[in-house]
Amino acid sequence: MNQVDLLDFIDFSGVECLNQSTSHSLSNAIKQGYREDDGLILESDADEQLLIHIPFNQVIKLHSIAIKGPEEDGPKTVKLFSNKEHMGFSNVNDYPPSDTVVLSPDTLKGKPVVLKYVKFQNVRSLAIFIEDNQSESEITKVQKISLFGTTLWVHSFLDAVKFCIAPNALQTLREHRIMSFTPA
Repeated sequence: MNQVDLLDFIDFSGVECLNQSTSHSLSNAIKQGYREDDGLILESDADEQLLIHIPFNQVIKLHSIAIKGPEEDGPKTVKLFSNKEHMGFSNVNDYPPSDTVVLSPDTLKGKPVVLKYVKFQNVRSLAIFIEDNQSESEITKVQKISLFGTTLWVHSFLDAVKFCIAPNALQTLREHRIMSFTPA
């Protein structure tokens, strides 16, 4: 199954980022048009940590994440939480993450990192906790966040297509006397 950029399935009215700089907000790293401009960044404010909440407008399956950032101030330890609502810095460590990604300077160039796919099958929202950065400095900088996966609608549609087409294809094969065909 081809993974797609899930940007179009983000419910931007509910997107939040805790500890973001007012002049360098999450929109710079996540919105179409902004995130392609390396001069626009998301930047932490009081310390290096960022907590991002991303709701989706339909249920998705998350396959991978790509985070682009500067080699020194880019994120290092990123914890991902599937379907955890109302998380804050005071309770983020109360929950086990669905997956933890440790980014290297190489992956910070925007290379997708494959996640534990079984942990992200019915995702309605995603919390991204950026715990620290590459140089342990006070400010973390993110140039781009991309999420890749599929929607459940696509899976349901493909299952329906297989169900509808397979019997017709089998009948056609029988009519043409191709008897060795057995459906998968």
